[in-house]
Amino acid sequence: AACVMLLGILLAALAGAVLVLTILGRTIAHGDRFAFDSAIMLALRQDGNPAIPAGPLWLKQAMVDVTALGGETVLTLAAALTIGFLAASRHVLAAALVFGGTVTGSIAVAVAKSLVGRERPALVDHLVEVSSASFPSGHAANSAIVYLTLALLLVQTVHGHAARVYILAATAVLVVLIGVSRLYLHVHWPSDVVGGWVFGTIWALGWWALGRKLGADTRAQRP
Repeated sequence: AACVMLLGILLAALAGAVLVLTILGRTIAHGDRFAFDSAIMLALRQDGNPAIPAGPLWLKQAMVDVTALGGETVLTLAAALTIGFLAASRHVLAAALVFGGTVTGSIAVAVAKSLVGRERPALVDHLVEVSSASFPSGHAANSAIVYLTLALLLVQTVHGHAARVYILAATAVLVVLIGVSRLYLHVHWPSDVVGGWVFGTIWALGWWALGRKLGADTRAQRP
């Protein structure tokens, strides 16, 4: 009975994440457009000259640097190093859950991209090279999955409410900045990023809840 309940918790969370993608994806796949998409994209460009991004000259390079933090290479390294550390610390269950959550989440995002097949924004030129479909944003979704998972593991190892709030808040800021960078670089519509954020957050929380129920405690243990 306990196993069935645990499985139900995970499936409910994952179903919620998939439902978000399905609703947005079906709307987009039918050719509907969200009014805020174009408005936000153009607001990130100079008035009267949309070919030039808004803000000082250094901001473009800053956004390129930030967006790399949500790229496949960095996220894979972060997840792999975390899994290795957990395994070396004999937190095998936690390591398995991190592996399962990040890998399946990435696969789900890739499948959604292929099913919806949304084209990238073409209001102005992209500031970085992209090749995959636009919805949902892989950077937004996968950064939420990986960084939120790491933050939820980390808060178990620290004492004090303020420290835990800081970790979660800093993680939220990082994930938001990565999503915003995709808009600034004009490679995603805002609805792509919102869909990615919501999906990634629910996905990570679902696997974390499963870990809590299974007793995947990452607090320091005696050797």
